[in-house]
Amino acid sequence: MLLLTLIVSCGQSDRGELVGARSKSKWNAEKPYGMTKIPGGAFTMGKQDEDMAGAMDAPSKTVTVKPFYMDETEISNSEYKEFVYWVRDSILRSRLADEADFMNSGLELEDPNKVLVDYQYKSSDTADASPYVKYMLNMYGSLGDINSPSMGRSLNWEEELIWSPEDFPDKSYVFVMDSLYISLSNSFGGRRLIDTEQLQYRYYWLDTEEAAKNQGKRSDYIKESILKVYPDTTVWIKDFDYSYNDPMHQDYFYHQAYQDYPVVGVNWGQARAFCNWRTQKKNNYLMTKKRITRVPDYRLPSEAEWEYAARGGLNFANYPWGGPYTTSDRGCFLANFKPSRGDYAVDGALYTVEVQSYNANDYGLYNMAGNVSEWTNSSYDESSYYEESTMNPNVVDKQNFRKVIRGGSWKDIAYFLEVSSRNYEYADSARSYIGFRTVHDYLGTKIN
Repeated sequence: MLLLTLIVSCGQSDRGELVGARSKSKWNAEKPYGMTKIPGGAFTMGKQDEDMAGAMDAPSKTVTVKPFYMDETEISNSEYKEFVYWVRDSILRSRLADEADFMNSGLELEDPNKVLVDYQYKSSDTADASPYVKYMLNMYGSLGDINSPSMGRSLNWEEELIWSPEDFPDKSYVFVMDSLYISLSNSFGGRRLIDTEQLQYRYYWLDTEEAAKNQGKRSDYIKESILKVYPDTTVWIKDFDYSYNDPMHQDYFYHQAYQDYPVVGVNWGQARAFCNWRTQKKNNYLMTKKRITRVPDYRLPSEAEWEYAARGGLNFANYPWGGPYTTSDRGCFLANFKPSRGDYAVDGALYTVEVQSYNANDYGLYNMAGNVSEWTNSSYDESSYYEESTMNPNVVDKQNFRKVIRGGSWKDIAYFLEVSSRNYEYADSARSYIGFRTVHDYLGTKIN
């Protein structure tokens, strides 16, 4: 006879009833810093009035989008520069750690215990390492983070990097630093600059849509992306023939005077890489400091999400502030664009302006019209509105490299500032008038 015995924990208080598996902590949605909640709902997407440009690619239709968070402003030079600096520092720390490994291999020509020992990869014998860290380092030689430049080997981020050449501590440190700079033959004016071609970000992502449709092994749908992250500052010259814009080329991303201006010269792939890095940054903090659930990915908005947010709850408006005019009742311009032929500065700005300029729309979003056009996640097709779903519509076609940009820019006429106007650019193109902002899914639905 088979005897079945039910063992019930003394601390169990469900009295044998089905109460569901519950997490130990209560879930509270946290509004990400610098973002505002877009409530979600139904709206009439597309052109309600006559399409003066005759594009005929945005017929009106009623669609519904779920709630989400969106950046209040376009991503600024300062914010994007944090991403660039992280990539730069990660590469440098990895090279310092590799050089320390080499010096400790018995092939060194000088004492390895002077300087670079401080930048060595962390080992499993670290006194304060958790059992998980010790196990991963012993079994795999890494912490399993395939997104890191060191392929998961634990870098020492506590030791400060030394950037001033006068303070470089020894020859081995100079050797590593020298590898990060452009060659002497490409230098001029007594300055050696960081070789921005080396600043590449590698990340992996799961093609969930393809995996859901075709099934198969998970590993078949894990994709790798490697991208240069430094903005193309030459766009200020390449975008405008026979025009003197060299000061913008030299200073716009570099100089602190422009730190709160929108980043430009970033292509669609680089914008997506920024989103991945921002997700990793937040999740790494949560896992190491708070040990709580990972957050949803930061991402580019779909075309429908962007238009819904730009309208600010004004369903049939031409512009984020309503309309139909681009000036206030006092004659002040409401956005940064080109109001009249050849006169870019009549609205007060020749190029871009700071990301928190003009009045926000009713959702608290700045510059949803003008300043810079913004990348979306959607592929551009003239027939998109006829094909896509009416629930969270988004057309993604991996073979279509034309990506929707929205909002118009500092060099555009008023038509492109309308919330329903569509435009596109190729994914690998960077422009002096295209930037981006990110969105973040809101989890759950709260009924009051």
